Amino acid sequence: MIFIDYRDTRPIYEQVTERFKLLILRGVLGPDEKIPSVRNLAVDLSINPNTIQRAYSELERQGYIYTVKGKGNFVAGDQELFLRYKEEIFAGLKSLCKTAREAGITQEEIIASIRGGEADD
Repeated sequence: MIFIDYRDTRPIYEQVTERFKLLILRGVLGPDEKIPSVRNLAVDLSINPNTIQRAYSELERQGYIYTVKGKGNFVAGDQELFLRYKEEIFAGLKSLCKTAREAGITQEEIIASIRGGEADD
């Protein structure tokens, strides 16, 4: 379900956060579904429980999960999550395109790269 890429330059808690977001947004984890405890996931991934706790805190802050005292963490059923995530992706894409244009890459090259082809010269 969750895996860590040790070659990824992002901190481990960010990778865990991102993986859970994708599982929730794709519907793999449904609303009110219980997610693994901090301790169990830390053992499964062989990482520090504080790292998992940080990821869960971030997920809760962003509205992806909620905590029930004494019961655990559960997936939130907020329908706006996908829209917010989509906005985040488009904001990142706009920033990347701006950087590309500043580096001299043409709009046609950017579009061709996204489509998987090459721009006509």
